[in-house]
Amino acid sequence: MMPGLPLSVYMITLNNATTIEKALASVYGWVEEVVVVDSDSTDGTPTIAKKYTANYHRFMATSQREKYQHAQDLCTSPWVLFIDADEWLTSEVKQEIEGIVCGNGEHDGFLVERKNFFLGKLIRHGGWYPDHEIRLYKKDKGRWEGGLHAKVAVDGKVGKLKSYYMHVPYADISHQIKTVDRYSGAFAEDLFGSSHHFHLFNMVMRPPYRFFADYIIKGGFLDGIPGLIIIVSTMYYVFMKYARLWDLERTNGRVQE
Repeated sequence: MMPGLPLSVYMITLNNATTIEKALASVYGWVEEVVVVDSDSTDGTPTIAKKYTANYHRFMATSQREKYQHAQDLCTSPWVLFIDADEWLTSEVKQEIEGIVCGNGEHDGFLVERKNFFLGKLIRHGGWYPDHEIRLYKKDKGRWEGGLHAKVAVDGKVGKLKSYYMHVPYADISHQIKTVDRYSGAFAEDLFGSSHHFHLFNMVMRPPYRFFADYIIKGGFLDGIPGLIIIVSTMYYVFMKYARLWDLERTNGRVQE
């Protein structure tokens, strides 16, 4: 593995003290630049981040897209890679990335697969599998687009890596419940702000649809108890984001009784 790879790795953080060290350690000394953009963490995240990079910045914004884009804009290398603070790179994916960054290929960006661990189990089925998105790309070819679940859009040819990186989305079930609560509220606010209207059909039919699609068709039941917990929490999340959209419309006088 070559030191100082001409690649900028960036991440955004908010109270990720329990996971960020593993994430940063997986890229420390490997690339020429690591950029961390933090949203005013209070749990020790800044102290840990500064152990691994001098490029630590604070940036307050409600939009995930704005946070990610700000972090990308701070990068100085022609190639950029973003990872979240609860993810880490394997030696295999780093080796593959080295070949791309140091080569002269035809692609401007790459989809990278993510392997998810939940409650000690590697999830191989259901709505969490397969799980891939654009992570590695030329800085001048990529921009962040979308709302709550913003993603990178690349203006050019996109390939796919053979290797993968690792992810632990929740430390435990309590963390999962808190995250579902936070994201369902944020998603409802995003829908409300973009003039989407509440429809009872979405609240009633989308949760069972996700059960059928993820747990039955995609085989989520094959992941045992963790798979069952995933689908129940997913159904709850889907139900609550529309319930909270209804509540926002009710309190703002937009509900059609």
